[in-house]
Amino acid sequence: MTASDAGSPATLVPPTWLRILLGLAFVVAGAFVLADLALATLASTLVIGGAAIAVGLFEIVHAFWSRGWGGFLWQILLGALYTVFGLMMVSQPLFGALVLTYVVGIVFLATGIVRIVIAVRHWRLAGWLMLLSGAFGILAGLVVLTEWPMSGAWVLGLLLGIDLLSHGVAWLTFAWLPLVGRA
Repeated sequence: MTASDAGSPATLVPPTWLRILLGLAFVVAGAFVLADLALATLASTLVIGGAAIAVGLFEIVHAFWSRGWGGFLWQILLGALYTVFGLMMVSQPLFGALVLTYVVGIVFLATGIVRIVIAVRHWRLAGWLMLLSGAFGILAGLVVLTEWPMSGAWVLGLLLGIDLLSHGVAWLTFAWLPLVGRA
């Protein structure tokens, strides 16, 4: 990137230290997840359940600042749905893990597709790395969806760990490429 490119939004690239930090954070997170797959699956269920409860309660409280009955009722309904979903996740974490496994399969598939679109749009900025990351996301989504529900107790943790590791390696490689060009 030249000095004249620095102000152009299409060519803005995070600084090398940030790319390295992101890469290391993803790799470390992936290693922790892979260390105990069942625990990672259960923990993600409980965290998402807790977050849904918090969001649901916030939505219910926020409804009282809505104008008109229509907005009020919709916010109360949405808040109640979030809260019930969260309570189900927290009170029945194994069933919640099955639900999350299915949802994460869909999310992996969707984010894999988005990463591939980003790779094509930014091919000159090491787009092949994002393409590889997108392919891993799509593959992870397909594995989750085709093996569900039998492997729901551990596959969520495994695929999350693999996705985090591959994305971390992609960020580290993205940080390394400009340094190689200077040598």
